[in-house]
Amino acid sequence: MNIKEIERVVGMIQSHIFKNSNAYASGMLKSHFRGSGLQFREHQVYVPGDDVRFIDWKLSARSSNIYVKTFEEERNVEIVVFLDLSQTLFYGFNQVSKLQALIEIIGLLYLLAGETHDAIRVIIWSNKTINLPPKKGKEGLTLFISMLERLEVIDSEGKVIVGNSKMTNSQTELNKVTQIKSFLARRKEVIYLGDLSLVEDKSLWDKLLDKKHMHCFRIYSPIDKNSNLPFLFKTKSPLSGKSIVTDLKGNDEPAMFLKERYKEIGVHERYLEKFVRELV
Repeated sequence: MNIKEIERVVGMIQSHIFKNSNAYASGMLKSHFRGSGLQFREHQVYVPGDDVRFIDWKLSARSSNIYVKTFEEERNVEIVVFLDLSQTLFYGFNQVSKLQALIEIIGLLYLLAGETHDAIRVIIWSNKTINLPPKKGKEGLTLFISMLERLEVIDSEGKVIVGNSKMTNSQTELNKVTQIKSFLARRKEVIYLGDLSLVEDKSLWDKLLDKKHMHCFRIYSPIDKNSNLPFLFKTKSPLSGKSIVTDLKGNDEPAMFLKERYKEIGVHERYLEKFVRELV
């Protein structure tokens, strides 16, 4: 896929995202992820109701009016998004896979960051950790799409290559948690996106999901919650490479899922809108 083809695909995805999201989205992102501080904007004449703490007494003493300082939020937020790839992301609902929904959600974040002047750093967990540099807007989305094409996650039309046997995730849970903690320690806003199908040691995630700057989103399809219909899914072990068959018949939800430390988004829902709503 050359640059022109990538730009064409990005344009298609961008159009689709804005068509299927809501106009209030950019305001939601700005109100949820706060800046690191305030910076002086201008002086204004004091009116009753203004915060007296911001009165500039020195300037007021040299004038016939009382002036207050006004400030605006300093926007230098970096949002770190972890995309947890797995074979179970290939199935979904009505020809929309869970993976496609996650790609569109990340695309939406890039485009919203372009409006709020923030930066999105995407880290992809596959057979290795891929750390994309912080970007925003169309530039960030282009970088993200070109990386997915190189990983053979999407084709030249920007569509998910369903059943791609090369898409493996060899990251250990300890490695994933350690990476997330390193960004939380730097007070970054962290978003996890995946279906949590590879989670086995829930004790590693317990304290992590309670962190203030941690936002965990689990994408699911109706088949994930079907307790009656047996559903076998053939995948490859991320460690041994051997074929395994997973019974996706709805079993009891793991304890971590019952504690509501994460937010769920159904691929059969208006997932872009719900993602933005859940950020509030």
